[in-house]
Amino acid sequence: MMYNFAINLYSFGAKVDSLFSKKVKTMLDGQKATFQILREKIDPNRRYLWFHAASLGEFEQGRPLMERIRKEYPSYGILLTFFSPSGYEVRKNYEGADVICYLPFDKPKLVKQFMDLANPCMAFFIKYEFWKNYLTELHRRQVPTYSVSSIFRPDQVFFKDYGKDYGKVLCHFDHLFVQNQLSKDLLDSVGIKHVTIVGDTRFDRVIQIRQQAKELPLVEQFKQQQLTFVAGSSWQPDEDLFIEYFNRHPEVKLIIAPHVIGEDHLQQIIGKVQGKVVRYTQATMENVKDARCLIIDCFGLLSSIYRYGEIAYVGGGFGTGIHNTVEAAVYGVPVIFGPNHQRFMEAKDLITCGGAFAVNGADDLNAVLDRLLTDKAFLQEAGQKAGTYVSGRAGATDKVWEHIKGLL
Repeated sequence: MMYNFAINLYSFGAKVDSLFSKKVKTMLDGQKATFQILREKIDPNRRYLWFHAASLGEFEQGRPLMERIRKEYPSYGILLTFFSPSGYEVRKNYEGADVICYLPFDKPKLVKQFMDLANPCMAFFIKYEFWKNYLTELHRRQVPTYSVSSIFRPDQVFFKDYGKDYGKVLCHFDHLFVQNQLSKDLLDSVGIKHVTIVGDTRFDRVIQIRQQAKELPLVEQFKQQQLTFVAGSSWQPDEDLFIEYFNRHPEVKLIIAPHVIGEDHLQQIIGKVQGKVVRYTQATMENVKDARCLIIDCFGLLSSIYRYGEIAYVGGGFGTGIHNTVEAAVYGVPVIFGPNHQRFMEAKDLITCGGAFAVNGADDLNAVLDRLLTDKAFLQEAGQKAGTYVSGRAGATDKVWEHIKGLL
């Protein structure tokens, strides 16, 4: 009862927020279209596997498994749902799924309507998103349900005395494929035994991305074989730090792919950089070659752009949390990020192995960059450690596949 009250409160809050937030309004409008999409696109004569990803990062984690199923069992349809616009709006035309839509709020009436229309024969929840009513309904309908690449921490509600009732929702998974031993131990402590440690499917995905990385002639022309610093998914606090440093080091090229690609933010960046700045959408082979800084003002290129850097910076560490560090590390370059990285196992692992560096402010950043730029052996060694860390953790998708393929 309390859970449903909380969901209703959350839904009401989202409606209020939508009056002021374009992102929230986009999500609510998308949810309203979900049932029409299902009515139009679900083939009642076909069996569907349902993959749910909260946002873009979780989609990338689930993608290797989706594509393995598509390749090995093409007769199944793939239903892909998102909760966040940052996932749906970027991947709504993904060709690896047959039906793509938003997931409605976890209200009993909406859940039943969704399940009646989608009628999945198997469900996969990627990393997070433990929606009680959806999982209960899947269990009631005897739909095999799996958690893939999930990771658990002691501070989560499942492991608190006040969260025991909600924690029962984990029993509705037929199997949980977790990232590490701590997650398995925590689940074991609350009586969840159907657990296998497989690692993180995201490593498989970034290796796949590296193998399929785009060649970008404009970026190559910009680089001109000079040492290049690539900042991905950066926010203003990140940019204030590294731009100030590189204004003092004109011998290093600077590529910035900001998290927010809005005109005001882009103009702020341009105003801070000393020297010639070119935006990618306005770049030509002529005007880019003598530029000091290249700003990536479009989506879809960052995972390929990291390949052109000798040093990578991943943003978000001075806000709610860092973005995808392994997307950069897979290219064998050292990675730098801000202090808010404690919730990210791969970031902590990269620091431990010597492939990444956390900075708390300008002094830390200056010290790390001074050493990387002046000690070539140290730069190379740190990059090798980062690349080895990623390549050594491939194979999670294969482990999940071995478990489920006999059930398809």
